[in-house]
Amino acid sequence: MESILASGLVIAGLIILCLGGYTLVLGGVALARKLQISSMVIGLTVVAYGTSTPELAASITAAIDSHTDLILGNIVGSNISNIGMVIGISAMLAVGAGLGIRKRTVRRWLPIMIFVSVLLVLFSLDGEISQIDGMILIAGLIIFTVYIVRTAKRQEAVGDVVEDEDPEIHMSFIRFTINTVPRAILCVCVGAFLLFVGGGFTVDGAVAISENLGISQLVIGVVIVAIGTSLPELVTSVIAIRKGQMDIGVGNIIGSNIYNILLIGGIAATIIGIPVSSDTFSHYYIMIAFSLVLFVGFRKYIPKPVGVGLAAAFVIYLGSLLV
Repeated sequence: MESILASGLVIAGLIILCLGGYTLVLGGVALARKLQISSMVIGLTVVAYGTSTPELAASITAAIDSHTDLILGNIVGSNISNIGMVIGISAMLAVGAGLGIRKRTVRRWLPIMIFVSVLLVLFSLDGEISQIDGMILIAGLIIFTVYIVRTAKRQEAVGDVVEDEDPEIHMSFIRFTINTVPRAILCVCVGAFLLFVGGGFTVDGAVAISENLGISQLVIGVVIVAIGTSLPELVTSVIAIRKGQMDIGVGNIIGSNIYNILLIGGIAATIIGIPVSSDTFSHYYIMIAFSLVLFVGFRKYIPKPVGVGLAAAFVIYLGSLLV
C-alpha cells in the first residue's frame, strides 16, 4: 500500500513539474517578447532553460534534502532517455528515411555535449562532484550561454536564421495569449511555484519507493524521475515532427543534455557536494555511448533502423536496471 501511495505521489509530482515547466516557459517567452528580445535568442535561452526546469526543480529539492544519488540518477538518466527514448522514437516516427540532422548540429553542438559529459566523468573520478566542481560547471554554463547568444545575433545580422532555432517552432503547440508584462510575470511565478511543489512530491515519492522496494536512489532516479521529466521533450519532438520540423528532434535534445549537466549538475553540486559511487560510472559510460552513436556516421539524417536500435537499447538498459 505504501508503495502505491508513493507511486501516486511521484505521478502527481511529475504532472505538476510538467505543468510548471510549461507555464514558466510560456510566461518567460511572453515576458522576453514584451522586452523586445529577439526570437532566436528567446529560443536559445528562455525556452532552452525552461525545458530543463522540471529536472532542475527535482534535483534542487533532492540536494536540499541530501538525496544526492537521485541528482545523478536524474541527470544521467535524463540524458540517456533523451537520446534513447526521445530521439529513438522521433526517428521511428519521422516521415521519409529518418530524422533530419543538420551539419551544424553534428559539427558544433554534438562535440560540446560529449565534452561536458566527459567533464562530468572527470569531476567524479575523486569520488565526489565538489562544490568547486559545481561552480566550474556553472561558469561553463555562463560561457556556453554567452556563446550561443552571440552566435544567434551573428546569424540574425547576416540573415542566417535556421528553423530549429526559432522559438515559434520550439513552442509551436502553444498559443500565446499573455499580452501584458504583469500577466507574464504572474505566469513565471506560478510556474516556479508549481515546480517547487512538483519537485517536492516527486523526490518524496521516489525516496519512499526506494526505501519500500529496497532499490537504490540512483536507479529510482534513472528509471522514474529521469524518464518522467523527459516526457516534455518527447512531446515537443513528436509535435515538431508532425509539423515537418524534424531537425528539432535532435537540436532540442542536444541542448537539453548540455543544460542538464551544466545547469542542473552545477547548481546541485554548488548547493551540496555530490558523492559519486563506483556504480555511477557504468551509467556515465552508457550515457556517453548513446551520445557517440549520434556523432559517428550520421551527417544528414538518423535512419529509422537506428531509431529502432536506440529505443531497443534504451529498453534493454532499463530492463537491466530493474533486473
